[in-house]
Amino acid sequence: MYDFQAARKRSELLMNIRTYFIEKGYLEVSTPTLSPYLIPEPTIKTFETKFINEFTGSRELYMIPSPEIFMKRLLAAGSGSIFQISQCFRNAEQLGDVHNPEFTMLEYYTVGADDRDSIDITIEMIERTKLKGIEAPWLREKPLIITMHEAMMKYAGVDMDKAEDIDYLRKEAIRLGLNPNDNENWDDTFNRIFLTYTEPSLPKDREVYLTDYPDKIACLARHSEGKPTKKRWEMYIAGIEIANCYDEETDKEESRRYFTEEYNRMENERRGTEDAIPPADPSFPDLDIPQSSGGAMGLDRLLAVHLGLNCIEPLLLFPLSDMLRQ
Repeated sequence: MYDFQAARKRSELLMNIRTYFIEKGYLEVSTPTLSPYLIPEPTIKTFETKFINEFTGSRELYMIPSPEIFMKRLLAAGSGSIFQISQCFRNAEQLGDVHNPEFTMLEYYTVGADDRDSIDITIEMIERTKLKGIEAPWLREKPLIITMHEAMMKYAGVDMDKAEDIDYLRKEAIRLGLNPNDNENWDDTFNRIFLTYTEPSLPKDREVYLTDYPDKIACLARHSEGKPTKKRWEMYIAGIEIANCYDEETDKEESRRYFTEEYNRMENERRGTEDAIPPADPSFPDLDIPQSSGGAMGLDRLLAVHLGLNCIEPLLLFPLSDMLRQ
């Protein structure tokens, strides 16, 4: 059965978000969902398809996992602050709960801002776009801003000042009963601890902004000065990850290094599998991206927590799980 009341609430939420950003002077943009290149992200698996043309020949294309690859081109071209509500695609995702391979994303970039400014913008946006007639308990409490260092110490007893050392991190994982493999890399061991102890323990009665992610976790966020962290945060509501944000990397050498290392990592991990290996956008690292902060928010998840649900599937008119059962 289709839930048209939920569809009306979705429409209201999207309208409220558009109104918020347009009134603040952001430009709404619309970018492609198909691309011949992507930003290399080994942890994200993509859908691939083929463009067929008798004159230009066939070519592999990829469904975008986020509009970042195009929106940053607009930033570099002088667009100013921009936002977009778009459909995004991630393969090999679980079905149901808070995952659907096709999902609705809000992506917003604020020129001249940093990651901390984006926290203020996001808190204000969430407050201004709340739904009429819906009482969201988590909106009553003041948002919590907590560093990854504080959260890992509080909920797992792991000292992130020492965790750069893989031997220390592995010993901590063993202490916590997680038994990592001897050849497990730093990212996997960290995620074992984080996903088992820290993330589930974050408060569920308010927005939680988890800041200062370890710089060993590769991403296109700027390094924090004098600390082994990056200017990145993720936001949770009711225990569900809703959004993430970077103080965007603007150094071309850092971008080139990221592209080379992450593409090589992706190629090594996927060699011999059926997983797509999208070509990396060759010109992206040379973009003149201005000082800016970008956020990405899952709107299916945001709607779910507004409505007091811990699952997005009832809010989708055509969830993939239903289509696959037909």
